[in-house]
Amino acid sequence: MDTKKPTWATRIFIAAATLCIGTASISAQTSSEKKEIAKRYNQEKITSLISGFETEEMNTARTLQNLSKKKDWAKTEKLQDGTVVALNEVGEDGTLLYYTTLNDPTNQVSRAQSLYANGDLNLGLDGSGMHIGIWDNGIALNSHQEFDNRSSAGDGSGEVSPHATLVTGNLISSGIKPKAKGVAFGAEAITHNWTRDKIEVAEAAASGLLLSNHSYGIKSDRVPDWYFGAYIKVSQDWDKIMYNAPYYLMVNAAGNAQKARDNEAPIFGKTADGFDVLLGFTTSKNALTVAGAQTKLGRNGELLEANVASYSSLGPIDDGRIKPDVAGDGTSIFSTTSQSNSSYGTSSGTSMATPGVSGSLLLLQQYHNELFGNYMKAATLKGLALHTADDVEAPGPDYKMGWGVLNVKTAAEMLQNQGFTALVEEQRLEEDEIFTLEVEALGQGPLQVSVSWTDVEGEYVNRGELNNPTKALVNDLDLRIIQNEQEYLPWKLNPNRANDGATKGDNAVDPFERIDIAGAQGTYTIIISHKGTLRHTFQDFSLIITGAKISECSLEVPKGFEVVSTEDKASSISWSKAEDTLFEVQHRITSETVWHSDLTWENSISLDHLQLGETYEMRVRSICTESKSSEFSETLHFIFEGTQTEILENESHSYTGALALRVFPNPAVNELQINGELSEDAAYSIVSTAGTIVKKGSANERVSVTDLSAGLYVLVVQDYSGVQSTKFYKN
Repeated sequence: MDTKKPTWATRIFIAAATLCIGTASISAQTSSEKKEIAKRYNQEKITSLISGFETEEMNTARTLQNLSKKKDWAKTEKLQDGTVVALNEVGEDGTLLYYTTLNDPTNQVSRAQSLYANGDLNLGLDGSGMHIGIWDNGIALNSHQEFDNRSSAGDGSGEVSPHATLVTGNLISSGIKPKAKGVAFGAEAITHNWTRDKIEVAEAAASGLLLSNHSYGIKSDRVPDWYFGAYIKVSQDWDKIMYNAPYYLMVNAAGNAQKARDNEAPIFGKTADGFDVLLGFTTSKNALTVAGAQTKLGRNGELLEANVASYSSLGPIDDGRIKPDVAGDGTSIFSTTSQSNSSYGTSSGTSMATPGVSGSLLLLQQYHNELFGNYMKAATLKGLALHTADDVEAPGPDYKMGWGVLNVKTAAEMLQNQGFTALVEEQRLEEDEIFTLEVEALGQGPLQVSVSWTDVEGEYVNRGELNNPTKALVNDLDLRIIQNEQEYLPWKLNPNRANDGATKGDNAVDPFERIDIAGAQGTYTIIISHKGTLRHTFQDFSLIITGAKISECSLEVPKGFEVVSTEDKASSISWSKAEDTLFEVQHRITSETVWHSDLTWENSISLDHLQLGETYEMRVRSICTESKSSEFSETLHFIFEGTQTEILENESHSYTGALALRVFPNPAVNELQINGELSEDAAYSIVSTAGTIVKKGSANERVSVTDLSAGLYVLVVQDYSGVQSTKFYKN
């Protein structure tokens, strides 16, 4: 087996990141960026996939038409509680599959508000120019006052859906009514009827769509028990779409069947326990399935308490996979309704939790593009969400809320720390390769390592077997961490003990694995390998690490300044060396108000086009990531005199006269304090650059300099031990 180590361009990352220091500039998904994503796909294969879906859709329509002649039933119905039910597919066993909206009789919980302008991170993100697809039982009321022409119909459907309008508002409402403000309130939504969802999604994904929201699912009281938790053809079809369009992520609602008692033969417990009620595309491997949570947050957005909502459908999947994946807020969400262009209402359910998650993930994609100039693959985005979710109750995942409550603030901070104390990297594992990476733990909090991948569609499709444990995973990657002779294993769950906490062991079913090492100290080796053979001889994966020292970058304030060379119009100045550290150098003539800024990886810089006789100021800081930089060094001053140029150092770097003599502040504005081993009779003199004594007095008192003109001076102190001198600058 080959051993493969990672390569990443830390310097390229930081150079790009420094362009975004402070509030991020707004970035959108342009048509050229969509085309760039589309170019990376096998369009011939996706076209073939779409053609197959279209053939199936025509056959289904024909079957339903024949059935309607034999039996009098409505293809679409609206229940008393407002829920819409529509017959949309026929299972391979002949079961009629009814789609239903998932609202039951957001942005704060996901911490998305931290990413807005004036939020905790002050990133200025709002989704402007980003696009998200919404599939529902109809299109939204696109003329609603909250949408600002940012919602449009993506297919020929003209039927306006109250449910789709609620979902769309939760995603993109501008906030005319502040309570209704959407999570990605600047984004654009393309809404669709669910009738041809797979076909339309495949087409949109092939053209570069990054995310779609699906707040609907199969109605749970109209299927036989074996459907619950089963990997069926619908699950397989959606996995096919995502595998062939690896930048596209489907976000779907877990459902509201926890208390419905529709599964009389769950894989665990009794029917009333509510486990094993996930259906249809919620059992796909590559999508993100969202549970509903009831939460309590602190003043700073910290999660104080979280419980799965009483309506939210629970896992597991029959093969033991961890589903749902994450949880969001779905309780009493105030949003737009379709009664008029200015109507609003409140709704609950995983239908409402899902757009809160979708919108938050869209903001993360926007931020990643601003930082690095590209978008994340779906496996990276999904992995980032699972890696940074707030854990609840027992450590590790569970079958109620997956990996916890979504926290995009933590995810955004991780992107900021990329290449410093965090790593987010997309890699490829070839057949028989072993990927290894050695990292040093920070020693502050846990070391957390995740591997996430978009897997090939499952080979086995359930066609009628109750609780069949055959795994859907095809390319089984294995994550391990080694220190000395100790091996650390990933989290896993047991579907036959679904109410138990997570354990650690060989996870052979999930396309996401995470290892947490509490109190990590020292050096660890991360190993990623695979079982058996890899379909297509390779598997792309995303590696996500926090709590490790990824680079040698130093946040120490630069010091040790020296003039290393001078020319007619330039001076080269150096400072202490630091590996993997970018330096920002600012300089200006002292009479100017604007700093001139330069970036350099070297611990020196040549300042060009200097003017003889002018006094300059210079300061330097270290930069490690978009949000991690040192303070600027104390301002240094020098008069450019060609080959005679020298730095006029401050009190912490006195180099003229005895080292025992120090003055501060330097530069001085109102007064100077002289420090040193001085007798009671020590006296000072201040000498101008012309050699004139401009001030005298006792060296043991503070020296007023308010009457001095701005410029360079020499301070001379006479004592019984002799004469000492140093330079200072008066601002």
